[in-house]
Parts: sequence; C-alpha cells; structure tokens
Amino acid sequence: MLDGVSLDQLRTFIAAVDEGSFSAAGRRLGRAQSVVSQTLGQLEGQLGVRLFDRTARYPALTEAGAALLPEARAVAGRMDHFKARARDLARGLEPELSVAIDVMLPIELFTHAVGDFQTRFPDTPLRVHVEALGAVLQPVIDRRCAFAVMGSLPLVPADMAQERLLSVRLTMVAAPGHPLAHLAAPVPRAALADHVQLVLTDRSDLSKGQEFGVLSRRTWRLADLGAKHSFLRAGLGWGSMPYPMVASDLAAGRLVELELEDGWPDGFMMPMLAVHRSDAPPGPAGRWLIDRLKDTLSRCPGQPGAEPAP
Repeated sequence: MLDGVSLDQLRTFIAAVDEGSFSAAGRRLGRAQSVVSQTLGQLEGQLGVRLFDRTARYPALTEAGAALLPEARAVAGRMDHFKARARDLARGLEPELSVAIDVMLPIELFTHAVGDFQTRFPDTPLRVHVEALGAVLQPVIDRRCAFAVMGSLPLVPADMAQERLLSVRLTMVAAPGHPLAHLAAPVPRAALADHVQLVLTDRSDLSKGQEFGVLSRRTWRLADLGAKHSFLRAGLGWGSMPYPMVASDLAAGRLVELELEDGWPDGFMMPMLAVHRSDAPPGPAGRWLIDRLKDTLSRCPGQPGAEPAP
C-alpha cells in the first residue's frame, strides 16, 4: 500500500496543515472540501496511521502526523527541485561546467568569481583544469571544456572566439644569492644565456617546436608553476613569474626582480583571454561565469599586477 502513496496526497496533507482546515486547503488547491477529506483519508489508509484528530472543530495533527510532516515536506521539496532542475536542463543549462584556466591567472580573482557561481548555480558541478601554454586550450579544442582562460599566445586557431579579460604582469626574478642578482641593472641579455632559465613546459602538442620567452641556451623545464616557484626561491635558476604570485617574496627579499636590457620597465603584460569554440559557445552557466569574471576583474583595479580590460 505504501507504494501507492502519491505526491498529490502529500501536497494535500501539507496544505491541510498549513491552512489549518480541510476547507481552506481545498480553496488553496482549487478542490472541494470533500475531495480533500477523501484524499487524506486514503493517505491515512495507505500509511496505516492517523494523521489528523478530527474530533474538534478543526483537524489537529496527531503525533504520527507531526512526525511525518517534515518527511512530507522534504519529499515535496525534492520534487520541486527535481522539476526545476529538469526545466533548467531543457532550457540548455549545462549538466556540468568544465573550464580550463592558465596557471598565470591570479587564482584569487577566479576564486572570487567561482564563489558567486556557486551561489547562482548550486546544482551545476564545476570541473576546473589548471594548465599552461597549449594544454590550457587543448581541452576546449577537444570539447572537454566549455571555455578556457588563457594567456595570449599564437596558439589559438582562427575559428575560436576570444574575449579580453585582463592583463597579468610577468616579471623576471631570481634568488638573492643567484649570480644574476648581483649584476648591475640592466642585466645584459648575453649574461642570461650563461645561466639556467626555468621554463614552463607544454603538456600538449600545440606549441611543439615553438619557444615563448626563452632567452637562455640552458633551460630546465617544469610542468608545474608551483614547482618553478620553489626552484626559483632555491636559486636553481631564473625565470618569469606572475607578479601577484611573487609579490610577497620580492617584498621579503626571498626573490629579487631582474631588470633586463631592452626589457619592459614594469615587466611584460600578458593579456588573458576567455576562449571558446565558435561552433560550441558556452551554455547559460558558462556564459554567466565569463561575464562574472569580466565584472570581477573590472571591480579590482587595485589588484597587484592586474590591469582590468577597458
């Protein structure tokens, strides 16, 4: 008998409790009082317990009814959630949103936008890939990610849509004990070639045969920016880093900034772009997150090393 309990019966039960009488519940549900009474009688028969004491002028919950009311509300609530989720999916909302972001993007800015995303889309799982160089773009090309936030590099195919987000300052650094740190500024480019440059490596084949920012004939290649950061602080080489990631190291003297000959006075500004396939634009959740990123960045003009897009 319990398998025959319907959602309509539970909603009628809840309405009778909330309205305080069967007649008021009928008005709320657009039904006659007799239909409400019959529906609740059938529910009690199926459950094998009395939900209401009908001896007084107005029906009152029994102990069993009071115990089952929260369960009925939970079931009805889950069904409302189920229907809302199905409606969103029917309108094109992604069942899951996968995004690839560049290791050079200041993570606190992305985290702020994602916090708002969680509030706006609490039932949409988010999958985030943190990569470097072509490996940021590859999952978008392969349709494994809706979009990527990546540094501006000559790797994006012409059929990809690009939206400017911000610029991140990259700065050349070395440990204070490194030989380059003791040279008078500006450091000649010829001197760089004699020392190991720590370079990020691409886990994809998109940049195969290409070099970005490599100024030394001696390189160590790492696939993780955190490892590169540790190697730099240990004096194992020199290299570029996003300014926000090393600002505290520079202030504390754990790293020093290298002013290069013919270099940018304030470091190199790398534009960061939101990139997606033109034939597969992001759905509502992805589009919302891109727009929120733009809004977040526009409201953070004081972010160290970040320059909001106009």
